Amino acid sequence: MARILVFNNDSDRMETYVRGENEAMPYITNRTLTVKEFRGSSKSNILWTTKRCMQSWNSQRYIYGRPIFVGFAFKRPYEGRSWKSVT
Repeated sequence: MARILVFNNDSDRMETYVRGENEAMPYITNRTLTVKEFRGSSKSNILWTTKRCMQSWNSQRYIYGRPIFVGFAFKRPYEGRSWKSVT
């Protein structure tokens, strides 16, 4: 089970959801993005996003017409990104 914090841009409030790994993320239509896909390989039990981000996902998924790989988009920097910093 994951605790999902969603900032609702319309009401300027945080919303809290508790969802299982195979359940759809809040504000997602047709189960196109599950909690497990959103989490990726992150070990965190607390996930956060915005309502507008989820609505944008719905739009892009509809336009693209097939599954979209989430990959490392929502990973925290210290959880092992695949790129290295250039100094």
